[in-house]
This record gives sequence, structure tokens and C-alpha cells, in this order.
Amino acid sequence: MSAIKPLVLVTGATGAQGGATARALLAEDFRVRILTRNPDSPAAQALVAAGAEAVAGDMEDAASLASAVAGASGVFSVQVPDAAGTDSERRHGFALIEAAKAAGVTHFVHTSVCEAGKHSAFPRWGSDYWWQKYWTDKWDVEEAVRSAGFNHWTVLKPAFMMDNFAQPKARYMFPHLQQGQIVTALSPATRMQLVAADDVGKLAHVAFKDPEHFSGKNIDLAVEALTMEEVASALSQALGKPVSAQSVSPEQAVESGLFAGWVRSQEWTNEVGYRADIPALTQALGDRGIVLTPFATWIERHAAEIQIDA
Repeated sequence: MSAIKPLVLVTGATGAQGGATARALLAEDFRVRILTRNPDSPAAQALVAAGAEAVAGDMEDAASLASAVAGASGVFSVQVPDAAGTDSERRHGFALIEAAKAAGVTHFVHTSVCEAGKHSAFPRWGSDYWWQKYWTDKWDVEEAVRSAGFNHWTVLKPAFMMDNFAQPKARYMFPHLQQGQIVTALSPATRMQLVAADDVGKLAHVAFKDPEHFSGKNIDLAVEALTMEEVASALSQALGKPVSAQSVSPEQAVESGLFAGWVRSQEWTNEVGYRADIPALTQALGDRGIVLTPFATWIERHAAEIQIDA
């Protein structure tokens, strides 16, 4: 009789990173349970069809969290930033950690963001120019993971998601892409470090599979750093459609339809930006046979989700 595969609870499974993690775990070695407010949603049902167990609940309901983690040996944790000012990210992160500890979870894999922890050294930190709560919330949940006392913990810290160029996220992040333009307040020389959500899932899977190696690790994730002109060129070449990049002032970016918080993030990228050590990461992962996805390859794999009508 074959051994029963270990069970991992995946949160955020109907989103990009959680969904990628659930699929990677289901493909090999693990059983997956997903926590979702709507188990009947198309995204949840697609994972159920792939073999996942879906349970109804949310981070605000302690009873549903306790039920979701019962019997799980691992938890994949991802939270939505607190855009409404309700302290939701910290509350949800802390509640999940507490429920996992109470249930005897032994390995907690959490995804945060590259540069969290370095935020107090950002230029103009303390002036409220940047969205400070975004960074402090990310860091506080990371610290709670590290100090919770799990047998094994791993914190993944991705840079900018390639998936932001695909639907549905591109509709809000890059609304002009449908017409063949990438309009941002990023300077022409600014390089954005990129990583695919599928690779977050890949790393989460190998962390759960090899907890001894990945335990206690904080891993910045990025595979390459491209200017928006290079992004546009890669999209154009792979999709056979004209795509151009336009750099405008922050004021013009907002006037063009980009939401103000995203434009301020572009200003931050001009001044600070994600600074993962890509060569060191590539070497370390390559030594273990792990290869991250280049942007050109990601485009080919996700071409159906990239909407360009030009």
C-alpha cells in the first residue's frame, strides 16, 4: 500500500501565486486543500477538477480557519495588501499563523515581497510619500512567521509579477496594453525585476518537498530585469503584434488612467526598485536543478491571457 501523501493547505488559491502553488503541489508529492470564500467559482472548481479539496471559509472566521488547517502538515500563506485601511493583511496573516500552530502544522511557506525589511532605508521613508503600511505589514507578517516556532518555515520574496501583463491584472495595471502600448511613469532606463507566479509555485513546491534545505530561508525571487521598452519588444516579438513603451510624468500617468497608488509604486521603482541578487539566485537554484522562467518563455506560455487588439 502506497503512503498517504502529505496535505498542504493553500490560501489564495484562486489567485496567481496560490493557484500556481496548488497546481505545482497537485502535480507531484502532495494532497492540496484550498480555502476559498466561494468553492463554486471557476478558479476553485478548476483546482477541484485537478484533485484539490475545496473548503468554504475566510481569514475573518477563526472556525473556518481551524477547520481548513486540521490535518495539514504544511500551509502556503499569501495575503492581499490592506488597501482599505482595515489592517486586514496583518490580521489575516497573524490569524493563519495562529491557526496553523494550533493545528500542529510543521512547515509554513509564506510569500511576501522583495525589499520588505529594507524599507526604513528607502529615500523619504517617514515622509508618507511611499505607501508605508504596505511595507510594514509585509514585514510584520514575515516576522510573525519566523518567530512562530514552526519546525520549518520558508519566506519567498518575489519581485514584480510577470502575470501583471496578462488578464485580468493587466486591465488595471497596464490598461493601454490592449491598444499595444505600455504607458508608465517608469523612466526609460529603469529596469524592473520580474518573476513568474508559476515560479513562486515551483519554489513553494520544492520548499515543501525538501524542508531541511529550505527551512529558515528568506528567498528574494527574480529571474531578469528589463526596461519597459525591452518588455514591449519581447511582447511584440512573441505575439507578432506591435507593442511600444511610453514613459510619462507621474501626473500624466494618472491622467492617462493609471491609479495613483500604482504610479507612486513606479516612482519607487525609479528611485529604489527590487534588488534581488539574480546571479546568486540563479546559481543556487541551478545547483539544485531548478530553472526559473524567462520573460520570453512566460509570454509564450500565457499568450492566450495577454490581450492586445492592435
